[in-house]
Amino acid sequence: MRAPIGNFDQATPAPDCLDELTGPVADAVRDWRGGVPADRIVYVETDPQWADTAVFVEHYGRELLQQSANCVVVAGRRGGETRLAACVVPSTTRVDVNGVVRRQLDARKASFAPMDVATGETGMEYGGITPIGLPEGWPILVDQAVVDLPYVLVGSGRRRGKLLVPGKAFAGLPGAVVLDGLGV
Repeated sequence: MRAPIGNFDQATPAPDCLDELTGPVADAVRDWRGGVPADRIVYVETDPQWADTAVFVEHYGRELLQQSANCVVVAGRRGGETRLAACVVPSTTRVDVNGVVRRQLDARKASFAPMDVATGETGMEYGGITPIGLPEGWPILVDQAVVDLPYVLVGSGRRRGKLLVPGKAFAGLPGAVVLDGLGV
C-alpha cells in the first residue's frame, strides 16, 4: 500500500499489523469506532533514532512538518486532585498549557506530565505517544487545525513507527474535544 503522505518504504493498514503497535494502541485499532474505517489508519515503520519531530522531518522530508501532529500528556491540578489529559496539536505549534488547557480542565495549575507518568499511564513509549488507545475517561484535546488536515502523521505508541490518520478521525476519538487555539 502507498502511504497517503510521505515517502515511506513500508506502509500497512494498521489493522493488518497490530503486532507492531503497543497493546493499548492495538486494542484501540482492533475495536475502532473513530468515524472512519480502521483500514484508513496506516502504520509506517520508521527508525526510532528519528522519532522526534524535528529530526524526523529532516530525515523523511520537511514537507511532513505541515502534516504532522504532536500528542503530549498534560496534568491539570486543582485542590490536591490531578487530572491527566492528552493534547494533539500541529507540530508547528506548541500546546497552550497555561491558557486553553488549564481552562478546559478547570484546573488551577496545568503542566506537561512527567515522562514516567506519561509513559506509565498510557503504556506507550516516550516520543511515540498517540491519542489512539489512551486510558478510558481521559479528555483528548484536539486542535481544530489537526482535524482539518486530510491525513496527519502522529506517534504509534512506539518510537519505531508512526500512524497516518485521517484528520477528522481525531474528532471521533472517545473523550475528544476539538478546540480552536489549542496550539499556539
